[in-house]
Amino acid sequence: MISSIAEFALSPTLEDELAAIVDTGIYADAETFLVDAVRTLLAARPDLRKAVAFKLYMRGIFSLGKTAEWSGLTIESTKAALAQQGVDRMAEETPDEIKQMAQLALQIAGRVS
Repeated sequence: MISSIAEFALSPTLEDELAAIVDTGIYADAETFLVDAVRTLLAARPDLRKAVAFKLYMRGIFSLGKTAEWSGLTIESTKAALAQQGVDRMAEETPDEIKQMAQLALQIAGRVS
């Protein structure tokens, strides 16, 4: 598991580019830039965001509700997609997550505001 960016061997060109990005003053440091870059990439690539959400679910980091939220799918679609990939449901949702999912379903159905 990767615990820090320091574990990566960066090419001299990439090191220079990251240093130049920080030197612009737009980002405080390379880590802040990389966080923004990853978030931007995930926003631009729904397929990648879904794949990452599923991997985090399989690792027990995301609940089913968080996986659905991140992947942009409904809970039922998320269950079906996980099953299609042969993934057994592992994480149990907390009562708060179940309540949030029910509230969202009611909102989508137009039964509450």
